[in-house]
Amino acid sequence: MTAPSLQSKLPNVGTTIFTTMTQLALQHNAINLAQGFPDFNCPQELMNLVTEAMRQGHNQYAPSAGIPALRQKISQKTQHLYGHLPNPDTEVTVTSGATEALFAAIAAVVQPGDEVLVVEPCYDSYVPAIELSGGVPVYASLTYPDFALDWQQIEDKLTSKTRLLLLNSPHNPTGAVWQQEDLDALTRLAQKHSFLILSDEVYEHMVFDGQPHLSLLSVPALAERAFVISSFGKTYHTTGWKVGYCIAPPALTAEFRKVHQYLTFSTATPFQHALAAFLDNHEHYLTLPSFYQQKRDLFAQLLQPSKFELIPCAGTYFQLARYANISDKPDVEFAQWLTKEVGVATIPISVFYHDHTDHRLVRFCFAKKEETLISAAERLCQL
Repeated sequence: MTAPSLQSKLPNVGTTIFTTMTQLALQHNAINLAQGFPDFNCPQELMNLVTEAMRQGHNQYAPSAGIPALRQKISQKTQHLYGHLPNPDTEVTVTSGATEALFAAIAAVVQPGDEVLVVEPCYDSYVPAIELSGGVPVYASLTYPDFALDWQQIEDKLTSKTRLLLLNSPHNPTGAVWQQEDLDALTRLAQKHSFLILSDEVYEHMVFDGQPHLSLLSVPALAERAFVISSFGKTYHTTGWKVGYCIAPPALTAEFRKVHQYLTFSTATPFQHALAAFLDNHEHYLTLPSFYQQKRDLFAQLLQPSKFELIPCAGTYFQLARYANISDKPDVEFAQWLTKEVGVATIPISVFYHDHTDHRLVRFCFAKKEETLISAAERLCQL
């Protein structure tokens, strides 16, 4: 019997670069500064709260939208930080990580043939989600080498078919952050054109040098047409828990939840109870910028004697570096060579572009213990 033929819905998608480089790091016993996760634990109090939630019997399905206590705390935190008070019943949804939230938002509003404007370089889950929904990705680029938003280019790419504009700040992989003029420019575009916005703000608590995070939620004219995605995994060093959330106006949330309920239905219950209790600890997320800025500055200081040229990092826990003084290899080859021969794993930036634009840049993750950063820098400075 002949097996039925299979036509891939994502023919251009293979194993992600993050999986590839992490596997390569394990194979060659390299220090993994590639995949974006901390090598240190979350606060002990938060782990204790998870254990207590399990002991109290919070081990069955949570409500699909998230437990009420957590949605209420998210709403209060949002008002405190951004002056926007979302209704916890109709505008806040807890998700199984930010990636799920991004997928659900795209699937909820993108119809076959709709255009979705994506600003590159961009996180690798965006475009597959667009394509699975039948949407057409349209690409604009951050300017190089400062990685600023080119609002004229973005406006030029808008058409009557543009359904969604997908933005990310603080920006992965470049570390760039929005300025007030960016919010102003986006507001002007929103007043002139009819499109929805998906704002990936998972690194909201990693903005450095005294700058605030400028959330779309702080601008009513933008909040009324936007899905805004956040991540507890990034904020509390718990990427493996896969807990995030989406804030959107009631009409968008209603459509979002239709997808969410059949995608994951609900998110791990004991984690939700623990996070609801721990959100009363404002100090953790308020001091997170200084916590990660210290790591950014340490890593930059350690690499100062090296031949790498660091790109200014204003946010996230990623540091871009040019390697032109070391090698003329394409960035994917260089990242593989660095992992195998030097023992430090990194991520090449061309994979974040649909056309594999190669500026000879790699991305290091500095969300690591001090001793990890020191050991990695010692190897990198030998080049």
